[in-house]
Amino acid sequence: STVGTITEVYDYLRLLFARIGQPYCYGCGEPITSQPASVIIDQLQALAEGTKLQLLAPIARARKGEFRKELEQAAKDGFVRVRIDGEVMALDDAPELKKNIKHNIELVVDRLVIRDGIRTRLADSVETALRFGEGLMLALIAEPAGEGVEKVFSERFACAECGISYPDIEPRLFSFNSPVGACSSCDGLGNKTVFDPSLVVPDVNRSLADGAIEPWAGRETFMYRQTLEAVAKSVQADMDAPFASLSEAARKVFLYGSGRKKVSFVYETPGQNRIVERPFEGVIPNLERRYRETTSDDVREALSKYINSIDCPVCEGSRLTRAARYVRIADLSLPQLVAMPLRDGQAWVNSLQLSAQHQVIAEKVLEEISARLGFMIEVGLDYLSLDRTAGTLSGGEAQRIRLATQIGSALVGVLYILDEPSIGLHQRDNDRLLSTLRRLRDLGNSVIVVEHDEDAIRTADWVIDMGPEAGVHGGEVVAQGPLVDILKAKTLTSDYLSGRKKISIPKLRKVLKKHAMIGVEGACEHNLKQVTALFPQARFSCVTGVSGSGKSTLTNDTLFKALAKAKGLKTKRIGSHRKLIGADLIDKIIDIDQSPIGRTPRSNPATYTGLFTPIREFFAQVPESRARGYKAGRFSFNVKGGRCEACQGDGIIKVEMHFLPDVYVHCESCQGKRYNRETLDIRYKGKSIDDVLHMTVDEALEFFAAIPPLKNRLTTLQQVGLGYIQLGQSATTLSGGEAQRIKLSKELARKATGDTLYILDEPTTGLHFHDVAKLLDVLHALVDRGNTMIVIEHNLDVIKTADWIVDMGPEGGDKGGQVVVAGTAKQVAACQASHTGFYLKSVL
Repeated sequence: STVGTITEVYDYLRLLFARIGQPYCYGCGEPITSQPASVIIDQLQALAEGTKLQLLAPIARARKGEFRKELEQAAKDGFVRVRIDGEVMALDDAPELKKNIKHNIELVVDRLVIRDGIRTRLADSVETALRFGEGLMLALIAEPAGEGVEKVFSERFACAECGISYPDIEPRLFSFNSPVGACSSCDGLGNKTVFDPSLVVPDVNRSLADGAIEPWAGRETFMYRQTLEAVAKSVQADMDAPFASLSEAARKVFLYGSGRKKVSFVYETPGQNRIVERPFEGVIPNLERRYRETTSDDVREALSKYINSIDCPVCEGSRLTRAARYVRIADLSLPQLVAMPLRDGQAWVNSLQLSAQHQVIAEKVLEEISARLGFMIEVGLDYLSLDRTAGTLSGGEAQRIRLATQIGSALVGVLYILDEPSIGLHQRDNDRLLSTLRRLRDLGNSVIVVEHDEDAIRTADWVIDMGPEAGVHGGEVVAQGPLVDILKAKTLTSDYLSGRKKISIPKLRKVLKKHAMIGVEGACEHNLKQVTALFPQARFSCVTGVSGSGKSTLTNDTLFKALAKAKGLKTKRIGSHRKLIGADLIDKIIDIDQSPIGRTPRSNPATYTGLFTPIREFFAQVPESRARGYKAGRFSFNVKGGRCEACQGDGIIKVEMHFLPDVYVHCESCQGKRYNRETLDIRYKGKSIDDVLHMTVDEALEFFAAIPPLKNRLTTLQQVGLGYIQLGQSATTLSGGEAQRIKLSKELARKATGDTLYILDEPTTGLHFHDVAKLLDVLHALVDRGNTMIVIEHNLDVIKTADWIVDMGPEGGDKGGQVVVAGTAKQVAACQASHTGFYLKSVL
């Protein structure tokens, strides 16, 4: 699916291609024009004498319904035979059709044999078929010395040379959500899930004897080894040689099977060896069969780690049928057009040269397309392409697309509320966003923005400052008014805006000329253009650049995954690169992203960070617990015993509403407390286990101050600015930034090794200036212990404190993917080509 304005543009493009698109034959590549009935008659008349013909008029193509009225009308019109879903039968014998299944129905107009004197009857039958088929006709042709074939003829578009005929050129032909336009191989998804050879054989330098084929290197090893030895003997491969050194043909046999060629398998039985000759199935077909036939969720989960998503080989990821892909305007097909960055798409639309007739038809549609593309470019999305799916968009990108939709609607008197629209935005793109918000205001609308960005606050006409602290220590309006009044107030926000408090620039940059470096050479995944990026060991580095410049592809998809594989960790597909540098300089690697810490209400900060286990053990040591024989499991809401069985420890009960969203209500039995009465009777300092889960981190730190295991973990949560969250707060209610900081606190609580690489993706998301300062103290403390820190970030306060900066760009999308400049903050600020440097200069 796509979002907002992208969907609108796509709809207009489908309309444009349906109205003025030129279909091309996908057999010979020639343009297809309309084919009059006389040409169709001539083609059929030219068939060899004795050829048998059946002429059919389609009245339903891939449509749902019972079609009673249509069949009754056909009988009234004199038809006696019909073909339903490929089967020819008498009209009187037609069965009742299921209305929820798609059907193909064709009326049999005539059955005849080509011979002299047949033209008049042939012409009448062709014209009848075209009339009842609304311009479309099917001919079942059985030549005397050939196989029977089925050809589609159309009065509108068909290739006379190849016999290829197009369906109606209508908007739904260009929709991957319609059965008419969707690729039949991938059902319009554009990708297929397959067992990936690179995951099946993750290390090609290992031998077959050493377990190169990972799915077969575990249990049942003896049976699989016998199989591999038999196949190796058949293809003359060395079991002890690296898999990469085997011939391509041998590798293909191991992975995909021997085809019809038989392999001798020796089965050892008491007293004799039995030899069986049969084809070898192949590792990947074996995995596919096991995945398909198993009923065990555990087996499916174990096999799923070898599955990867690839572009559909039939439609090449375009999601459309071949017919839709061969309709062009100015030598561009729809898939080619929607794959362009928005800025290039707008340039194409504005420069399109059309005939006078087509100009009249397309003028209004082109205006709408150009305007909507312009709205998205205004909000800093010029690097996106129209074929980007909703799932691949960041929250900020999706929000800005919806914002562009509202600009296009040109409504007046609307109240717009935006929640941190600057997330994921470079300062250059943020300026564009603020300009767009001012434009919405100037149209006569009210715009309310929840934001931490300094430029957004300074741009606002009115500021409401909440506080004074977070969580239970907040919830008050501590200042409100124009910026001038806010600067005079005594609040944390005004302290940082006025300069009374600030995040200091380090006095000493610690990167030396001959510093040990970690990085990659020749990275070329997605839009990266043979990038070489190096980061100093045991230093704080930032990866910067405008949105879409390739920061995440370089850092997360390439560097992190390559290092993870080098350290023996399992990882998904690694971004293409030539060489990994400095893997020996680190002991372990930790990627702390913004994915949820759990997807169910049962997951919470206490369970994720490991706090809940010592808390439960502590409650089990309370004298009353020991007297009753309660163990630590009694205080878990995930197992029977101490939990409320009415809600099974959820505290809430889900009520299914069928066609409406599910409704969640508090459990009446435990009143949302998750535990039964006997468990809640156990108290420490007057607090039950439920009371503890409702404590904030700050409250819990004070409550458990005398218990070191709990105090240490709680302190790390407080250090990363999460003193306000509740220990038992549902993971589903945490923001991405909060989830990331909880993961960071978990890592901080571990025993430090001193040679760890931390990778963080925009850790300042959702953070106030004061929280950013706290977070930086924690990150720099980790670096001071000898760890290496790489942070993807747009926040200038973070960037200015970095020891080393790798700036990607110069633009987003296909115009990015290069290292613009790498060096200290001053070196980046001095670079004229760097957008980051331009804004960094003002804060240094």
